[in-house]
Amino acid sequence: MKNSLWMIFPLVLILIGVCAPTPGEAAGKNPGGGSSSARTVIDSAGRAVKIPSAIRRVIVTCYGGAAHEVSVLGGADKIVAQPSDRTFRQFHRMYPALDGACDAGSFDNINLEKILSLKPDMVIAGVVSPQGNEKIESLGIPVFMVAVGRADIPTLLREFRAMGTLLGAEEKAAELVSYWRRTLNLIEERVATVPVAKRKSVFYTSHGVASPLVTGGRHSWGHHFISAGGGINVAASLGFSQELTVEQLLLWNPDVIVVSNTRTGQSPVSAILANQKLKKVKAVKKGAVYPCPVGAFWWDRPSPEAILGILWLSMKLYPEVMEDIDLSREVRCFYRKFHGYELTDAELQSFF
Repeated sequence: MKNSLWMIFPLVLILIGVCAPTPGEAAGKNPGGGSSSARTVIDSAGRAVKIPSAIRRVIVTCYGGAAHEVSVLGGADKIVAQPSDRTFRQFHRMYPALDGACDAGSFDNINLEKILSLKPDMVIAGVVSPQGNEKIESLGIPVFMVAVGRADIPTLLREFRAMGTLLGAEEKAAELVSYWRRTLNLIEERVATVPVAKRKSVFYTSHGVASPLVTGGRHSWGHHFISAGGGINVAASLGFSQELTVEQLLLWNPDVIVVSNTRTGQSPVSAILANQKLKKVKAVKKGAVYPCPVGAFWWDRPSPEAILGILWLSMKLYPEVMEDIDLSREVRCFYRKFHGYELTDAELQSFF
């Protein structure tokens, strides 16, 4: 970052605390101490973002799968700040260095002084926080926007490749995209053998116990999750997130209900099965109400391992054509290849 910029913020220097870089880390012309030369990467907002040739210090200002993308692509040790979230114990177990990362705020609620004090080479932010992102960019810090739930599968795969370019992990990103495509092709080939009349209709509730009738339409990730798994989204006619009436769900009468597992301690499945107003729904009558697994991240939200959730869903919907797939083996292989981590039996069991 240019020296003139720092003169605009003379008080920042006294605000540096335990999260600040050491003098050695702070050396150099730009915040991360890397080369001042830049390259251009297209982010998920379709913007051409100029970033330093070397990325050593990254701040994440959005929840969602962004930190997981960075970590899978070998950049966990570059994250100096991210929003505080201890929901995903497996993630922190695999990447303990993240426990020392600061919290510089999230989305539009960001701490500009802390961001400056951390001297990031770049910030990874969500497309849904334009005000916060603009403030960060006004400081001369490049912002790479990620989709945070607003992606379809092609957009997410492009994001993986762009993140790989950004972090100098192009080969790893290509391997991740290849794994996704192979798995999606496998599911598509298997589901193609199921007669159209026997394809399963699915209602996906993204808010767990708190709001069991909130779902997403054709523009939501939930729709792409269902479609890629071979299901038919009963809420496809809707836009993004919307809360339904019981009457509407009874009218749709889905074969299967998939519930986002928010890990609140209360079973979202039990809450739905116990709801007397829903007892006539086909999925409830048949007991076809399933909580989506949670690994290093929610499997029903966009992240590198969301492909495991899509595979899991296809196996729930069409076990007769997926019976030879060993999901536990697939999960172990994925974690070994992309997280560099060997799951224990107890860890694997905790996902489901």
